[in-house]
Amino acid sequence: MSFSLLLFPSRIRRDFLFMTMYYIAQVLPQSLNEKILPYKQMMFEKFGARVGLKSPAHITFVPPYYMNSDLESDLVVKLNALSSAIDPFPIRTNNFNAFKLKTIFIDVIVDEPLLILKKEADGFFETKPQYAMKLDRRPFHPHITIATRDFSKKTFFEVYPYFEKQIFEETWVANGLSLLRHNQKKWDVIHTSHFK
Repeated sequence: MSFSLLLFPSRIRRDFLFMTMYYIAQVLPQSLNEKILPYKQMMFEKFGARVGLKSPAHITFVPPYYMNSDLESDLVVKLNALSSAIDPFPIRTNNFNAFKLKTIFIDVIVDEPLLILKKEADGFFETKPQYAMKLDRRPFHPHITIATRDFSKKTFFEVYPYFEKQIFEETWVANGLSLLRHNQKKWDVIHTSHFK
């Protein structure tokens, strides 16, 4: 247990020990995950960037947050309720892009169904504080991460020209939202709630 955690009362320390990291995302079909995986592996093998390998290819709707694992089954019920009211819709990618110096990703075309889903997910979970989600208030920029945070500025300038030249134009039908849980090493998809 870290020294900083010892500064909190015993009840808070006990509660923290039962906290687990989760996030909610639209996970891509396995066939597309397999097309994306070599880009992540290249970033790991050449530059040691491993964060991108810890999740399947996905678009985040609720970013990672800590929650008491006792609430997991209740959250699954709520996620099923949200998803059951949503129609499946196509999602299209548009090659590669970056949040400069920090993240390299596959860009996703922002259209009305994506924006509506983000708005509905935020509105739905905003009224459920028991899950302690930290909803992202920045402008929604859906993307599929290849590498993030664990590479240097020098690496970014070295590798990004390669990604700028790559073509990655794919379309798939989004048919659900998934709950992912961190297992101390990587993220596991533990449940997928299907759209109607």
